[in-house]
Amino acid sequence: MTDLPSRRMRLGLVGGVGGSAVGSSHIAAARLDGRWELVAGVFSRDPGRTQAVARELLIDPARAYPDFNQMAAEEAGRSDAIDAVTICTPNDTHFEIANAFLDKGIHVICDKPLALSVEQACGLRAKALETGLVLAVTYTYSAYPMVRMARDMVADGQLGPIRAVHVEYASHYQTERFAPKDWQHDPAKAGLLGVVAALGTHAFHLAEFVSGLRVETLAADLASLDPDHPLDDHAGILLRFEGGVRGCLMCTSVAHGHENGLALRILGSKGALVWRQEQPDFMVFSPGAGPSVLLTRGGPSSSASANRMTRIAAGHPEGYLEAFANLYTAIARVIARGGEGQDGADFPTAHEGARGVAFMLAAFRSAHAQTAFVPLDL
Repeated sequence: MTDLPSRRMRLGLVGGVGGSAVGSSHIAAARLDGRWELVAGVFSRDPGRTQAVARELLIDPARAYPDFNQMAAEEAGRSDAIDAVTICTPNDTHFEIANAFLDKGIHVICDKPLALSVEQACGLRAKALETGLVLAVTYTYSAYPMVRMARDMVADGQLGPIRAVHVEYASHYQTERFAPKDWQHDPAKAGLLGVVAALGTHAFHLAEFVSGLRVETLAADLASLDPDHPLDDHAGILLRFEGGVRGCLMCTSVAHGHENGLALRILGSKGALVWRQEQPDFMVFSPGAGPSVLLTRGGPSSSASANRMTRIAAGHPEGYLEAFANLYTAIARVIARGGEGQDGADFPTAHEGARGVAFMLAAFRSAHAQTAFVPLDL
């Protein structure tokens, strides 16, 4: 394609090492299509540890920085400066780090949530719009081929007018067997929300992304089912979309036996779709007339945007890292164009990031108002 970069993009990383599954996923995904090279970073609060990780990753020790402010300043002054930085740090640091790199003219790729307040998120969005810089948020599940196909089928009217959207995200990552007491249990680092910020924002984005509808109001019941968890580990949320479409969202981090159970159901007047992240190459389409059909990634009925996200032939499993890589390659294309075309980009931008922050804080307000319906203002 003509908008592919003419060279490998130079990537910096803040956080994301020392056993972080997310950080290793970012590194692997960025490299998968050969569009990015990791050349700089702050890998720990301990400068010695940062230097050690740089050696492991074959990064020039001079570009292994003691803190993100020094990294942003020095990289901006280099002739071979990084094109973008990826932020994989605890939630409370996202705003400050993203702001520092945007101020130096460096594109930003940030884990969710984008910030801990709507004001912070909107401030970052405004800065990205003003400067033309990319501010991407890694809602990775939106880049699965079958998710793109689901979105196309909804947009094409194959389901008829949408009546309801159901989404759930069940995991066991905070059960006693799997959960060390890490920063996600610390309100000072994680913020006001627990599982709603960690999993619920992914589910919320997926529901809006595929349905093409915006949530207008919601009512949330949040709980800490494990008494040792200071933040919510279970949430049931009623959603009211524009046009009167109803929805519900459930997320939990204390579901024994559930590894990464993200699932989406779209109900329309003429049919329904069901997609499950743990079987990402398949989707069930149930037309109103006739039997249900199992749709497969790369199959004869696959849509153009689904095919664009596909690398290998049907029957060879393709999943999380490939979806992550789809985002990184799409981001590289937009950066290669000088940031132009973000409105139609193939990745979630600062607007979706700000919507996610508004969602989780609306859930918090609702839960503290006896599960009353509250507006999602953004």
